[in-house]
Amino acid sequence: MAKSFRVKLLKGLRGCEQSQRDAVRCLGLRRRNAEVVVADNPANRGQIFKVQHLVQVTIEK
Repeated sequence: MAKSFRVKLLKGLRGCEQSQRDAVRCLGLRRRNAEVVVADNPANRGQIFKVQHLVQVTIEK
């Protein structure tokens, strides 16, 4: 299993539901093309799954 994920926000949040905006904010992403490294845990996996159409995820070891 991966230790962490590198998450990049590819699309803007205009037209998204509030819960999706909250998930992106909790992941630490503030603007388009921003990248963060998040830990691999069930909470972060759920947030990534909720906004998978907006982000690009790569696995970090």
